[in-house]
Amino acid sequence: MKHIVLIFLIVSIGLILTGFLLDLEYSQKLIGFGTAGLFLVVFPLFSYYRWKDKDIKDYMLTKENLDKMKASQKENKH
Repeated sequence: MKHIVLIFLIVSIGLILTGFLLDLEYSQKLIGFGTAGLFLVVFPLFSYYRWKDKDIKDYMLTKENLDKMKASQKENKH
């Protein structure tokens, strides 16, 4: 999955740079497809890859997690 995300990232950035650097009649389309590739393919794949094995409850502000944060702040101060 890591390699697929990297390939799509390189292709998208390549399309954007090609659109900016070369004076072609379809340069605007290259920039648009590169940007769309970043936002519709690369970012969702990257997010899925990074979050697939994580528990969402660890990142929610629940009463338990707030108590843990307060306890760790008190320990760090002393």
